[in-house]
Amino acid sequence: MEELHFRSASDLGRMLRAREISSAELTDHYISRIEEHNPKINAVVASDFDGARTAAKDADEALAKGEDKGPLHGLPFTIKDAYEVKGMVSTGGVPDWKDNVPATSADPIQRLQDAGAIVMGKTNVPFMSADLQSYNDIYGTTNNPWNLECGPGGSSGGSAASLAAGFTSAEFGSDIGGSIRTPAHLCGVFGHKPTYGIVPKRGHLGPPPGWLSEGDLSVAGPLARSAEDLQMLLDIAAGPNWTNTPGWKLDLPPARAKSPKELRVAVWIDEPFCDVDREMAALLKQAAHALADAGAKVDWKARPAFSFAESTEVYLMLLHSQTGAGMPDKVKERWRQMKEAASPDDKSHAILQARGGTMTVAERMQWKERQAQLRHKWAAFFKDYDVVLSPVLMRTAFKHDQQSDWSKRKLTVNGIEREYIDVLLWAGPAVVSYLPASVAPVGITSEGLPAGIQIVGPHLEDKTPIAVAGMLEEILGGFRAPPGW
Repeated sequence: MEELHFRSASDLGRMLRAREISSAELTDHYISRIEEHNPKINAVVASDFDGARTAAKDADEALAKGEDKGPLHGLPFTIKDAYEVKGMVSTGGVPDWKDNVPATSADPIQRLQDAGAIVMGKTNVPFMSADLQSYNDIYGTTNNPWNLECGPGGSSGGSAASLAAGFTSAEFGSDIGGSIRTPAHLCGVFGHKPTYGIVPKRGHLGPPPGWLSEGDLSVAGPLARSAEDLQMLLDIAAGPNWTNTPGWKLDLPPARAKSPKELRVAVWIDEPFCDVDREMAALLKQAAHALADAGAKVDWKARPAFSFAESTEVYLMLLHSQTGAGMPDKVKERWRQMKEAASPDDKSHAILQARGGTMTVAERMQWKERQAQLRHKWAAFFKDYDVVLSPVLMRTAFKHDQQSDWSKRKLTVNGIEREYIDVLLWAGPAVVSYLPASVAPVGITSEGLPAGIQIVGPHLEDKTPIAVAGMLEEILGGFRAPPGW
């Protein structure tokens, strides 16, 4: 069964239904790979292999009787440890929750399980899923299969590493600051950040176990080894949450284009406010040229009617008002002092954090209006363009840096030392405007590291960026397995 582990979930599902392989065989195969290779990567941090084997046997017996639970019937999964899974330790990377064994699965994970998915393990996350590196005091550090000295990103870093190393058929992550898209880019897999609100998040950690509120900006979405898988998983997980189920129905429109010849593309790669690595940028531009060569109408200068800096300020203010709400009083008091001492035109990240983390309800209303203005401008822009191609991050995978003070962490881009917090910047436009954004791998750098391109689409038109990811997959070859695995 060599290379079976690198097939897409869609291909594996077809093989299961055609009886070319059994769920028991496939599950044993993945478990063997995890047992052999995971010690070097530390992507899978909790497991229920016995339970998975039993579920796989049951899936085979059901299929033999003509009983099919759905497109994921009998497929073994690992799942980001930010999600609660019934009967499995679910920590969110938080030591205080290390003994949390929930009685129910998180809503999106339950939908995957209802469609036949078998959860055999949980994958690593940073503390509270609040970093773009994946390490915590419970399970330690996850390494990138492409270079073990580097991280796989975060917060869905264990998810992307598990996919890239061939430990799972597919994965499911979450994203408020690039936490699906960045790991997909850094590990050479596909990812999709859905439109805000179309996939329920009850059972995602944090907030603490038992909370029902889902918060602003953050979304739940799939990671996979093909664009087809992204759409399949989104179709299964998307829908109203528990409060809206009685009266709401989700009906996402079809993709705007079925081929590059029908596609109108804007390219936003060159941006002085957040410069990106030149070699990586060249790979992204090659992907845009490939679409143009296939017949797409590509515009290299088109931009929505606002600046990157303006969008970033709104994003960071709302992000910090959300993430800063639970901070200790002593932190908030320090932020208040910083805010009072700062010049009004100081828009450094530290000051934006201080302002966002201490804003009043009235101030938040003003920032929500600025958010609405951005969304309105995006809607106007997408009347003329179907997608925007952009970077996911300003560079490819970087070495582990676990200094607790983020201000001391630095990243080098084009020979210039940059603030670590800049890892959030290219993630921001889609998050703050609630837009869907897919990631597709587009090439490998001279250092042997993968690069992915971000494909931002119109609100509620998730099928369009996923379709463009599929076009790039067909043209450029899609997922490549990292050497040695």
